[in-house]
Amino acid sequence: MYSKTSFVTATAAALLMTGSALAETLTIATVNNGDMIRMQGLTDDFTKKTGHEVEWVTLEENVLRQRVTTDITTKGGAFDLMTIGMYETPIWGKNGWLVPLDDLSAEYNVDDLLPAMRAGLSHDGTLYAAPFYGESSMIMYRTDLMEKAGLEMPDAPTWQFIRKAAAAMTDRDNDINGICLRGKAGWGEGGAFITVTGNSFGARWFDENWNAQFDQPEWAEALNFFVDMMNESGPSGYATNGFNENLSLFQQGRCGMWIDATVAASFVTNPNDSTVADKVGFALAPNSEGVDKKSNWLWAWALAIPAGTQKADAAKEFIEWATSNGYIELVAEKEGWANVPPGARTSLYENPNYKDIPFAKMTLDSILAADPNNPTVKPVPYVGIQFVAIPEFAGIGTEVSQEFSAAYAGQQSVEEALAKAQALTNDAMEAAGYR
Repeated sequence: MYSKTSFVTATAAALLMTGSALAETLTIATVNNGDMIRMQGLTDDFTKKTGHEVEWVTLEENVLRQRVTTDITTKGGAFDLMTIGMYETPIWGKNGWLVPLDDLSAEYNVDDLLPAMRAGLSHDGTLYAAPFYGESSMIMYRTDLMEKAGLEMPDAPTWQFIRKAAAAMTDRDNDINGICLRGKAGWGEGGAFITVTGNSFGARWFDENWNAQFDQPEWAEALNFFVDMMNESGPSGYATNGFNENLSLFQQGRCGMWIDATVAASFVTNPNDSTVADKVGFALAPNSEGVDKKSNWLWAWALAIPAGTQKADAAKEFIEWATSNGYIELVAEKEGWANVPPGARTSLYENPNYKDIPFAKMTLDSILAADPNNPTVKPVPYVGIQFVAIPEFAGIGTEVSQEFSAAYAGQQSVEEALAKAQALTNDAMEAAGYR
């Protein structure tokens, strides 16, 4: 017979094992990037430590943004945890749509988060999402092709040098494109890339009175430069290429240069996945000649808890597991220090096991060089480097990126794309009451 005493003992043991009164099944929406896929493969460690199970919903970047935005704005309750970024977090936190992360354990050490990441994932000083990894953007390039072209990559190159190098490295006979860049529609895909490119040519989304600026010469210069360079030296069909498509091209040895998220460095230098792993160099994202603004961004893919979940306690346990130093050490043990999630914690860049990783310093330098409070040459009324931190931007940015992608595909001219971007942006801002 099962006595009351033995029942109490068993319950106490279960609580010690799981860290929670009840083992839950958490549904987590995440992006199909390599670090997140790696995390899914290590989830058994979390289940063993807590008793909680995890069900993953893994989506392409644009689809993920659409799904989680719809779910949280309609209070759909489909997810217990969401992978979101620096654009959504402060806005959703302000609206009360996210659970505050103001009671994480002392062992988690919130103060170890890089200040730029913590600030970008907070509202009014309260953390609303924990960075799984942080990133800026930088140049990844083939050292062998650069040498063959008779050129040397500066630590801080200009776009004009990049275009010259791309042309010199292009070898159509051997299917080598001098440069691979995002053209895929979506505010966080090609839209993000062309926005930081515009910044580096002196362009901006809005003036100080929220008037769209796509009719200004800086945007025309930036977009024409981008299209001309990609037509000369980029892959065919670049209008539909995003992060994952360009990663695959680079790993296959089909790109001389790729400018994208710093987090990609571990993927292009991993000999298990990349045919050019031992031939990759790194440099800061470029600026245009005479413009003191680099084309690098600031971002974190972070874990947040929607306010409607009934499993907030278990979700916080997952956040503490997945974004902790303990998780970093788990990845290092399984797959080596080069493959740990970068850009989130100060201590990682002080760790002697990580300091000599070839891309570690360039990643940190790129993150530290990004200033979301001063993203452009001319003054602007917004915060954000590759996005504008207002609720309306997700819709506007996606529509503008679609017009630009149509220009990349040759379906309309650059002038037509800019004119449409100007009109639709001003219309949306007027409807939203900004003008």
